[in-house]
Amino acid sequence: MVPALPANPLSIELTLTHRRFWWRIDDEDEEPEQWDASADISHLERCRDDLRHVGDIVFAVADLTRKRNLLDSVVLGEWALEFIAETVIDPDRGGLHPELDSMISDGPPRLIVLRSIGIEEPWRGHGLGAALTASALRIMAPHARLAVCRVSPQEFRGGGASREAAETTALRAAAKLERAGFRRWRGVHIVDLGSPGSVHPRADVLDQWWHWHGED
Repeated sequence: MVPALPANPLSIELTLTHRRFWWRIDDEDEEPEQWDASADISHLERCRDDLRHVGDIVFAVADLTRKRNLLDSVVLGEWALEFIAETVIDPDRGGLHPELDSMISDGPPRLIVLRSIGIEEPWRGHGLGAALTASALRIMAPHARLAVCRVSPQEFRGGGASREAAETTALRAAAKLERAGFRRWRGVHIVDLGSPGSVHPRADVLDQWWHWHGED
């Protein structure tokens, strides 16, 4: 049985921050942009202090018209560099592979690379990972055309996890992305940020809250 939420999910605030070294002050030094979204219970809501932090989402934003270099792999990841190289056929304009281009709405030639989603233990089991990710992407939607994420069992082999456990965890992570609006394409998950219905963050979480709240 999934435990009740520690506090009203309507009181969760997302704080988005853009990180960069203080000395990187030129425009070209800002790419790729590193972003963090911290989810926390509002100070106006009654909640135990040790339960206020709900989770973190880490992502990067890459300009598709910019030439990439090996240092970008530190921020974006090697798989993302390969994805850009294979799908951007017009670097001057950020034009995408025709198949991908036909699936994605027009928008700024920028790409969001979702790097990690972490939900604190007391808040797990309620779909908040998908909901908060979708909300963060909705906030960023005016600034990028699409978002991508790769889910691989290799990323879940830490801590002595077996191959079977890693594969199961990867399947669950992929399902969470799909609940946030992502769909699988050529080995990665993508979402169209320009489509109003592409990210749908709230319904399941709010339904659960009203269910538990109604029983109190």
